[in-house]
Amino acid sequence: MAKLTLTVELTDTEQAILKNDLVDINAWLQDAMTGKKSNCWKRMQSEWTTKLMNDSSFTDPIPSNQADFVTLVTSRSDYKTRKEIQDAADAAFAEQAKKSGT
Repeated sequence: MAKLTLTVELTDTEQAILKNDLVDINAWLQDAMTGKKSNCWKRMQSEWTTKLMNDSSFTDPIPSNQADFVTLVTSRSDYKTRKEIQDAADAAFAEQAKKSGT
């Protein structure tokens, strides 16, 4: 997977609002992203360690490093990204609404 660079655009007004509370907008944003990545990793690791341990067909060792763990999980046929899960739920909801006439 390629490296992802994100850009945030703020108007002068939005910058003024943030500067009212933050010493350094960029530092805050970087720290927020670091925290989010850490929390997402913890949830992924917990969810998939449990799934792998409960999968009787999975007999390989569970990788101890992050990169190998993520590669293992994301290559499984039962893995779906959050967007794929949400899209499927939205489609099911739309289908149900269509059947009920709403």
